[in-house]
Amino acid sequence: MSDWLILVEFPNDLAQHETPHKVLRIRDYLANPGLFTQRRPNILNLARSYGYQTQGYYASLLAEARGHRIAPAAQTMVELSRKSLYAQALPELNAALARAHADGVSTPGRMTVSFGRVDQSGLGRFGKLLFDWFRVPVLEVTLSKSGLTIDRIRALAPNALKGEARAFFLDAMARHTQRGWADRKERAPARWSLAVLTDPTEEMPPSKPSSLKRLASVAARMGVEVTPIGPNDLASLAEYDALFIRMTTAIDNVSYRFARRAEQEGMPVIDDTASMIRCTNKVFLKELLELGGVPAPRTEIIDETQSLDGLMDRLGTPVVLKAPDGSFSRSVHKVATETELRERARQLFDDTALIIAQEYLPTSFDWRVGVLDGEALFACQYKMAKGHWQIIKHVEGGKSREGGFASFAVEDAPKAVIETALAAARLIGRGLYGIDLKETPDGVFVIEINDNPNLESDVEGLVLKDGLWEAIIGWFARRLEARMTDGRSRQPLTTPDAMDIR
Repeated sequence: MSDWLILVEFPNDLAQHETPHKVLRIRDYLANPGLFTQRRPNILNLARSYGYQTQGYYASLLAEARGHRIAPAAQTMVELSRKSLYAQALPELNAALARAHADGVSTPGRMTVSFGRVDQSGLGRFGKLLFDWFRVPVLEVTLSKSGLTIDRIRALAPNALKGEARAFFLDAMARHTQRGWADRKERAPARWSLAVLTDPTEEMPPSKPSSLKRLASVAARMGVEVTPIGPNDLASLAEYDALFIRMTTAIDNVSYRFARRAEQEGMPVIDDTASMIRCTNKVFLKELLELGGVPAPRTEIIDETQSLDGLMDRLGTPVVLKAPDGSFSRSVHKVATETELRERARQLFDDTALIIAQEYLPTSFDWRVGVLDGEALFACQYKMAKGHWQIIKHVEGGKSREGGFASFAVEDAPKAVIETALAAARLIGRGLYGIDLKETPDGVFVIEINDNPNLESDVEGLVLKDGLWEAIIGWFARRLEARMTDGRSRQPLTTPDAMDIR
């Protein structure tokens, strides 16, 4: 299981009675590479200096080599050594300061930020953003005379803090280290830690809390500790070994930023950013399926300059219109007349430069095949909502109604459905995908590829039971073991490449 370890240069830098966590001298940590071989501690490096080739620098460098999670990382120390190296962070940080000023917040010429907390009201968002960029226990920010731009960012040694500043630092550290680690009692230490990103405000999450609790239970048996994190926990992401995103993904929401940060930290992640980009845009998928020779309904991409004349003659009536981005059947419309076609297209063009027109294939259910690492994991039939042509019917008031489902063992699903799903997934990568397909008298057609498919113990896992979660935890464990074997503790992982479709 994961613990907190605090490194100091001298015993009086942080007394053991000031924290419930283990305090260790840096020289002892450096001299004993065999420490914590059966555990994966979260380490706070409170060195007096983070300069190149100092004790503090080597502590972080060797922690990364040993596979320990440490803040700050050696790379962060290097970046903070010169303004030219951290200049890429300044536009976003300055923008946060400008927003605070617009809200009437006055900023001091110099401020101290401890674990993302600022001892001044109105600057909480700025402090979190700063800690997101630079995971350093204490930072000093010097502002320009206007208070709107940053002149300098530098790390401060916590031992130099006195009085109220010291008390504020200790409180911030205590809050930061109050993680939801699993209970020690009668449990063997976990080999890995998995962060599961959820959004508690989401109305239709891809996994219910009960399913994620089952995931955590299965993971514990496999030596993996699962901790739920939320949209505001980006700054603490590097304290974990891997990331599993269980909120609806989109390029323009926080899920993409979490995935990108995980990749930068060298963490295995589902969903990776490349899969998000490839799957969330239906224009891209249309081109990809065509080039890959995977059957899909007849589809045309339309912009505002194109005439809609003859569209229904080419695709048939009715026609399905879609926005390029959308989830849970939103922004998908069936139109049966020329008047409906033009009106709905006009509405969609208010939000997007391109829309998709697709042949309508009526069926009583859609197939969903889950594919993980190139292999079929589960197969389900999602039935159409009662009196509706889709599996989800959105009604007034933001509510929705869904059809029933039937779950199958992969070997009991039609061979053509499984083979078509695998061919589609190979075009995307080696992660987790949900392939939606229509089975018709004319063949099997891919409707959509989801990078963030629903996973519920009582639906997608109805046949596999705990095998569903074991497969997913196994995916993470294999990559983490390979990274340790290869000696690449925190080197960025390359995104799984899709199959060459030429």
